Amino acid sequence: QVQLVESGGGLVQPGGSLRLSCAASGSIFSIYAMGWYRQAPGKQRELVAIITNGGSTSYEDSVKGRFTISRDYAKKMVYLQMNSLKPEDTAVYYCNADLRTITGRHTYWGQGTQVTVSS
Repeated sequence: QVQLVESGGGLVQPGGSLRLSCAASGSIFSIYAMGWYRQAPGKQRELVAIITNGGSTSYEDSVKGRFTISRDYAKKMVYLQMNSLKPEDTAVYYCNADLRTITGRHTYWGQGTQVTVSS
């Protein structure tokens, strides 16, 4: 059974930084892509950043230049370095992974970690 566990959320002042981590565990044959989504109160979940097996990255426009996604697929980890945080970045951040397991290719989600940007 595959699990994604996020860590690193918390309360930070505007302009501050946080680093989110996501660890995948279980019988994973291969990783196609891992990424981060977020959902603010009253809003739909949106893609923040994604990184493929080949290292290609894509970012939501509002975080470009401030957030950096990276991965260590040997350790089945993905990270999100968030700098120059703004109050509008406040949301629950979810790790997402596109994986191949013994039962085939599936998408998995973590339980989410709260990020609050406030003075």
